[in-house]
Amino acid sequence: MQIILKKDVNKIGKSGQLLEVSDGYARNFLFPRDLAEEATIGKIADLKARQQNQKAKEAKEKQTSEEDKIRLQGKVVRVFASAGENGKLFGSVTTAQIAEALEAQYRIKIDKRNIKLAEPVKQSGNHAVSIRLYAGVQADMTLSVEIQGA
Repeated sequence: MQIILKKDVNKIGKSGQLLEVSDGYARNFLFPRDLAEEATIGKIADLKARQQNQKAKEAKEKQTSEEDKIRLQGKVVRVFASAGENGKLFGSVTTAQIAEALEAQYRIKIDKRNIKLAEPVKQSGNHAVSIRLYAGVQADMTLSVEIQGA
C-alpha cells in the first residue's frame, strides 16, 4: 500500500515522503496514530506541488544568500564598546551586538546564532568573524571593535 507520511516515523521516513508499506502496518499502526494517510492520486499530486513550491522557495533563499555573501565578503562591521586601560573591554562583544551592527550598517538581518567568532572578543581592534547565511554559504568579515567616546 502506498502512503504519505504526515509526521516523521523512526526507521521509516520523514514527513511528506511517499512510501510503500504493508497493508497491515498502515491500517494497524500508521493510520490509527495519525502518522500517515493513504496515497490517492489527488494527494500524490498535492504532495508533488508542495515539493515543487518548497524547492522554488529554497532556490530563492539560496540566491538571496549568495547575493548577501557578495555584499558582505571581506567587509568591515564596526561595533562600539566601553573599555578601560589598554583597550580591554568591560565585558565582551556579543554576537547579538554584531547582528545589530550588521543590520544597521548593511541592512541585512542575520540571526545571532549564525555568527561565529574564533574566540570571545574582549579587546578593541580587528577580529575575524564568520557569518553563516545559508547551508554552504558563508561570508568572512572583519569585526572592528572601537572604543566608545574615543
